[in-house]
Amino acid sequence: MKTAYVRVSRSILMATAAFAAPVALAQTAPQAATEATTGAGATLDGTEIIVTAQKRSENLQNVPISIQAFGTKKLDELNIASFDDYAKALPSVSFQSFGPGQTQLSFRGITSGGDGLHGGSQPTAALYLDEVPVTTIAGAVDLHVYDIQRVEALSGPQGTLFGSSSLAGTLRIITNKPETNGFAGRIDVSGNKVGKGTGGGSAEGFVNIPLSERAALRVMAFYQHDGGYIDSVPGTRTFTLGDNNPDTNVTVNNAKYVKDNVNKTDTAGGRAALKVDLDDNWTVQPSVLYQHQTTRGSFLFDPRYGDLKVTDFGPGYNRDAWALATMTINGKIGSWDLTYAGGYFDRRVENLADYSEYSVAYDQFQGGFYTYFQAADGTFLDPTQQVHNHDDYTKQSHELRIASPTGDRFKLVAGLFYQRQTDRIVADYYINGISGIPNSPAVPKAGDDLFATRAYRVDRDYAAFADGSFDITPQLTLAGGIRVFKVNNTFVGFSGFKSGTTAANCVPVVADDRVCNNFERQAKQSGETHRVNLTWKIDPDRLVYATYSTGYRPGGNNRRPNVNPYVADTLNNYELGFKTSWFDRKLRLNGAVFYEKWNKLQYGLSPVGSFGVTNIYNAGDARVYGAEMDFNLRLGGLSLSGSGALIDGKLTTDFCSFDANGNPDCTLGVIAAAKGTPLPIQPKFKGNMTARYEFAMGKAKAFIQGSLNHQSGTRSYLTTREADLLGRTKGFETFDFSLGAKVSGFDVSAFIENAFDKRGILSINTVCTPSICGAGRRFYPIKPQVFGIKLGHDL
Repeated sequence: MKTAYVRVSRSILMATAAFAAPVALAQTAPQAATEATTGAGATLDGTEIIVTAQKRSENLQNVPISIQAFGTKKLDELNIASFDDYAKALPSVSFQSFGPGQTQLSFRGITSGGDGLHGGSQPTAALYLDEVPVTTIAGAVDLHVYDIQRVEALSGPQGTLFGSSSLAGTLRIITNKPETNGFAGRIDVSGNKVGKGTGGGSAEGFVNIPLSERAALRVMAFYQHDGGYIDSVPGTRTFTLGDNNPDTNVTVNNAKYVKDNVNKTDTAGGRAALKVDLDDNWTVQPSVLYQHQTTRGSFLFDPRYGDLKVTDFGPGYNRDAWALATMTINGKIGSWDLTYAGGYFDRRVENLADYSEYSVAYDQFQGGFYTYFQAADGTFLDPTQQVHNHDDYTKQSHELRIASPTGDRFKLVAGLFYQRQTDRIVADYYINGISGIPNSPAVPKAGDDLFATRAYRVDRDYAAFADGSFDITPQLTLAGGIRVFKVNNTFVGFSGFKSGTTAANCVPVVADDRVCNNFERQAKQSGETHRVNLTWKIDPDRLVYATYSTGYRPGGNNRRPNVNPYVADTLNNYELGFKTSWFDRKLRLNGAVFYEKWNKLQYGLSPVGSFGVTNIYNAGDARVYGAEMDFNLRLGGLSLSGSGALIDGKLTTDFCSFDANGNPDCTLGVIAAAKGTPLPIQPKFKGNMTARYEFAMGKAKAFIQGSLNHQSGTRSYLTTREADLLGRTKGFETFDFSLGAKVSGFDVSAFIENAFDKRGILSINTVCTPSICGAGRRFYPIKPQVFGIKLGHDL
């Protein structure tokens, strides 16, 4: 598979380069080169960093938006290697997850609950790798963090510069670029042990090789194994068959799936980037990145069977392989910077999970439909159900923009953007052997599927944007921006039971995987999103700002024929913030307060009678009040840093209950979620604090460090009935400690994460709607106590 990905990436990269080269020939000095040489990650008293959050290289303290940024040094200090690691350090970020590679990211509590679902809403938050968006319809990829220049977390709507998937915020991961000024390299290895689980470790390295005075190559590779800590324990399950005769009941056990520490992860990949200065005035930077991740077992546990224990009746795994080819070209037209950024992203996800809880729970409503399978010899099949999902995602994006000189009184960034992303869905809900029984309910052309989905989704986005600022006085700046766009989204295929293949609405097709299409829908929309900002720079170390900004997410269509389409939801953000440095810049203190109005919020839910199909609804309006703050204080060898967010989100209108067709209907007098209901997933308070002391120990530079992380409990569902059945998560605190030293180019450190083995729960989930499957709820915990050592060497 890896060879195929590399071959595809090479072809795309060459095609992109051929397309972009004529544009590049008209360009001169590169903006990206400026970013590379300003020392992005370079600090002032260890507290300040250069960012490109506004498509320009700027000091973090001069950017009038709520942004948290971690440079290379801070990422290493916090031992950040994966999504869960940096999400823990970002108070305004929350997420739902079923394990590595299965995460849906959100900012400030703006999450629909339907992100990443087949045919569901686009994500509310975008993930960018350098200049290219890599958020798929399924949500964020779990990028391994190594040889990274910085991570930027931009809270609030960022649609003016970053598009429709930035309704609530944008997370940007900026890689280290090739450099022509000398050879560099590093190797890092680590080993760790989950306190009550198994061991793991990693091997990582990079080299930066100057090829000439005008060209350089940077190559990074890694492998990481994460040990397991969830046990699959013995259990039995009795299926009461549809004839209600105890003699025909089927009892099964999970003996062949009983194993300790089942949830293990292996991740491997690498990146190759080339930088070519074709003359003194312009630069071309192609790159290819590949990552393959395999997880086994469940990362959620079932509290009915004990702490960190499950009883699964089938195998489970998730395979997530993706490749990204990009081309960035920077130059000048006169004194204006010109940038082209293009990328092609190919992601393939395969997931297998135990679905027997669904069969048992739903059967009481379907009279044996899910369990009563009699073979020709009179025996009954084991009705244990599995779900096998395949998603093939692609995404290509192209952006061409121009920027005025940074020193001008009037500054402008303007450009054009095109994006096309697809999701080819193959979902098999199967029971072994049902295709061979008399009067089989198996879906034609789908093997042993009781329910099957074969669908193809294409989302297209065309946009033009402009974002500018004018210095009214040297201290007062007025800025604003607008993005106009057009979307064209299509969704076609089959989803349903065998009976659906003979329904009047199922149009016959010639295909290997289905006999007909029972939905074919299109959503075309256009609109704009905008922002206005006023910044007062009180002095070189202090500024305050006021921002009004909006966000937009396209609507779409549901699979079920009687369920109405969902329309676009929008976000209005009103924000006051400050960026300050004190005591000769030894203390940095930044903060913001905000009010956000979420209009026609999109929410995913599987009502009873929907046969497990999640529909997307416009659940009404909501508001979010919040405050964010972060600080960094350096006193000699001691540094203190921390950040926190207080976020309160609630519905401002009633979300009505559902009629017989599955649509909200306020005339029924029943409320699914009343006005004032808290929004789910986002903790009301989330914060962290780190103390680090660096000191000389002979020839070594040593350190000791301790971190505290805290978050409050969360509501698991928006709708009242489901939320009550699942319950709330509880607040928790964790402590991390590390110590180490650097001497003669070697770094050695030891660490313990979640030192007191606190069992924090991040989310509660079920395999189907909680009103049916609530008894089988499962908890997604933070990682238990982990001990480890790390060794690194500069080449």
